[in-house]
Amino acid sequence: MGMRRSRKLCSRSLRILLIGPHLNCMKASGSLEITKEYGLQSGSIVFFAPAEKASTEVNTTAPLVSIKKCWGVVTAKYGQSWKDLRRFTLSTLRDFGMGKKSLEERVGEEAGYLCDAFQSEQGQLFDPHYKLNTAVANIISFIVFGDRFDYDDYKFQKLLNLNQAMFEVESGTMAQIATAIPWLAKLPGLAKMIYRPHVDVLEYLQKIISDHQKTWNPACTRDLIDAFTLQMEKAKGDKENHFNEKNLLFTTFDLFTAGSETSTTTLRWGLLYMLQYPDVQRKVQEEIDKVIGKSRKPVMADVLQMSYTNAVIHEIQRCADLVPLSLIHMTYRDTEVQGFSIPKGVAVCPNLSSVLKDEKVWEKPFQFYPEHFLDADGKFVKQEAFLPFSTGRRACLGERLARMELFLFFTSLLQRFSFQIPDGEPCPRDDPIVYIVQIPHPYKLCAKIR
Repeated sequence: MGMRRSRKLCSRSLRILLIGPHLNCMKASGSLEITKEYGLQSGSIVFFAPAEKASTEVNTTAPLVSIKKCWGVVTAKYGQSWKDLRRFTLSTLRDFGMGKKSLEERVGEEAGYLCDAFQSEQGQLFDPHYKLNTAVANIISFIVFGDRFDYDDYKFQKLLNLNQAMFEVESGTMAQIATAIPWLAKLPGLAKMIYRPHVDVLEYLQKIISDHQKTWNPACTRDLIDAFTLQMEKAKGDKENHFNEKNLLFTTFDLFTAGSETSTTTLRWGLLYMLQYPDVQRKVQEEIDKVIGKSRKPVMADVLQMSYTNAVIHEIQRCADLVPLSLIHMTYRDTEVQGFSIPKGVAVCPNLSSVLKDEKVWEKPFQFYPEHFLDADGKFVKQEAFLPFSTGRRACLGERLARMELFLFFTSLLQRFSFQIPDGEPCPRDDPIVYIVQIPHPYKLCAKIR
């Protein structure tokens, strides 16, 4: 179904037109192909019609989807509640070490556990997904829950499995149709199929929170749950208070799901690229041996002397293009973007693929090429078009934590192991499975001790 070309957003009810373009978001070709197909080669704009305004139409070539009122810090509407919760979350992340030596030591310690888990496979073929996921999730778990979990902890693995199932189901075709046509989600069978994994994760997290609060001591703040609970106590009786049980649950949900899935998937892409580009893997290991050696643990200060490794990590993020449509933003006043008049209250989503794969910026935009981030002398150069964490008010809360995780986990793994595929085994595919996050197809590798 086509849309009339216009530069204005007007008020009519043509929600059915949203279906065709929106479903294309789920193709493996992703949002970059959408911008080309619908004539948005400059490609940075996607418009969203608010679900509570059932009669909203965007007469442009841009795809649309609907959104609903949300809690927490990731998808909540811009307003005082969101401001307060985001400010609190950033402050708490810093209090528990984001960007500090204390958390760096925690990540370094977890990197050691991760390497031990890889070594336990004794050089045999295995899928690295769940070991990587456990390591990354343990970092955000320490901040939110005040603890880490063993790699064979049944309850923790159940939570990680529920989280993965939620991403898969909510990114599926039926979920996208229900987003475009909200009344379909009221059908009992369809609603249960779409929302059950989401509810399962929330219920699991709610139990953790409830158990945690039973041992809460206002004089000793162990983690984010305790810090949030303290704010709830301080704000009791305040009608404008945004610190309540629901926002605690959804803030915990936001941090755990986003904080565990994105870095895990980036590392999965990273090891996949090392399998596909053994020369790159060798150069990274040579730099590790030169700067760090084979016995000392990597630290964040090393990154300043490791231009090639830093370039490789940045190129992994660029090529993976993890969240092509980034997070939802919403206009808080009438504005104009690239000639489009956008009224107040319309949600927009930056198309990060349009900059991460921009043929005008990158020499080889559709290839893995670490030299994108190196100058003629081999020194690291950050590119202005490198925006995997988005930008603006909705930029990733945990960017500094993610950078720390990627560098310390990646260098620790390549310091101890060489990754390879035995002769006769297929090389991993480099085209993504497009969920909310673009993930690699499952693959196996051998981790050989160096």
